[in-house]
Amino acid sequence: MNTTKKKDDPAVLARRYLKLVEWSEKDGCFIGSAPPIIGPCCHGRTEPDVMAQLSTIVEEWVATLLADGHPLPAGTAGKKYSGQFVVRVAPELHKKASLKALARGESLNQFVASALSAA
Repeated sequence: MNTTKKKDDPAVLARRYLKLVEWSEKDGCFIGSAPPIIGPCCHGRTEPDVMAQLSTIVEEWVATLLADGHPLPAGTAGKKYSGQFVVRVAPELHKKASLKALARGESLNQFVASALSAA
């Protein structure tokens, strides 16, 4: 019996999406999501349990989108990031961040990168 899966199989297509399992202090359990396919959608006591649930849910969503004739969102697994992005903020916030960076002896870029890493 041939068990090779086709490229259009939902299980194969679901591999395109990064699956996230994170601990939630608020909920006291692990929460699973796979943006842009689905937001927080399952929970459990262990990471492997939530990952198993999440993998099934993502496959089901992919199958549903395909069956309904909707295009699949761009894949996120293995996506490369340049390290650069543009953020538009109010002029007052730009000024405030620039002045805080200056007071710390940092560039605005260093200040924002530090703030993001602490978030």
